Amino acid sequence: MVSVTAARLDRRRMPPLVERRFPLHLEPKFVSIRSLYEAAKKGRWDPERNIPWAKFDRGAYAKDALAAAALSWSRRAWTEYGGMPETPAILIRICLEHNGESDPKMFLTVRGTEEAWHVECCWRFAELAGGYRQAPANPAYAELFNQGFHRKAFDPSVIVDAYIAAHVAVQDGIDLELYRSHLRHATDPVAGAILKRLVQDKERHVTFGWVYLAERAKEWTPAVRAEIVGEIEHVIADLELAGYHCAWLVPGDAAAEIVAADEATRAAGLGASSVAEETAVLKQWFAEARAAFAGLGLEPRGFEHPRLGRV
Repeated sequence: MVSVTAARLDRRRMPPLVERRFPLHLEPKFVSIRSLYEAAKKGRWDPERNIPWAKFDRGAYAKDALAAAALSWSRRAWTEYGGMPETPAILIRICLEHNGESDPKMFLTVRGTEEAWHVECCWRFAELAGGYRQAPANPAYAELFNQGFHRKAFDPSVIVDAYIAAHVAVQDGIDLELYRSHLRHATDPVAGAILKRLVQDKERHVTFGWVYLAERAKEWTPAVRAEIVGEIEHVIADLELAGYHCAWLVPGDAAAEIVAADEATRAAGLGASSVAEETAVLKQWFAEARAAFAGLGLEPRGFEHPRLGRV
C-alpha cells in the first residue's frame, strides 16, 4: 500500500495533463470497442418516440403503489445522473493521455448521450407515477450520491485503467445486473420499455469496460495492478456495500423509505426488485466478477456485510 500511495503522490507532482494531438490516430485499434461504437450508432433511440408513454394507465394501480414507484424511479434518476458528468470526464482524460487510442474516445461520446436519455426516462416515469422527488428525504443518505466521480476521473494520481476497472467494470456491472432483474419483474408496458432500452445500452457500457481492461492488461506492471485492485476495493467497500445501488445495504435506517418503496414497486410490476432478488443478483455478480478479474491478474480481497454476508 505504501508503494501505491507513493506512486499517486509522484503523479500529483507532475504538470497538469495537456493535449498532445499529433500524431492523430483515428484508425481502429481495439476492434471490439469500435464494434461497440458501431452498435451504439445503429441502436440510437429517442425517449420521446420509442417509449410508449401514452400506454401508462395510472388507474390500474393503487395510490400507494404509484407513490412508491415515483420514489423508486426518482432514486434511479439520482444514480443515473452521476454518469452525465462522469462520462465526459473519462472521455477528456483519455483524450489527454498521450497516444490514446481513438476507439474508447468515440465510444464514450455515444455513451454520454445514452446516459442523458436514461436520466430523462427515469425522471419522466417518476413524474407519470406520482411526481419526481427532487432529493432524498434523509440528508445522510443524500450524501451517498454526492461522490463527484468526474473529479476522480480527472485526478492524475488515479490511473485511467484503475478508474475504469472500479467505476465501469464494478459499478456499471452491478448496475446492469440490477436493471436486468428489474426488467424481468416489470409487467407495466412503459416501465418494461424503459428498462429494456436501458439494459441494452448498459450492456454495451459494461462490455466496453471489460474489453478495455483486457486490452490494457498486457501492459500492467505489478505496481499498476496493485493500484487497480486498491481502487476496486475502495469502490466496493465504500460505495457499493454502503448502498450506492442497493438501498437496503445502507447502514441503519437512512434509506428505509427507499427500501419499502422498491418492495411496493416490485409487487406492482412497475420496475423494481425485492431485497431477496437483489441479494441473489449481487452474490452472483461478485462470483462472476472475481473470476473475470482473476483472468486479468487482479485479486481484490473478500468482503463481509451484515446484510449480504460474505462476497
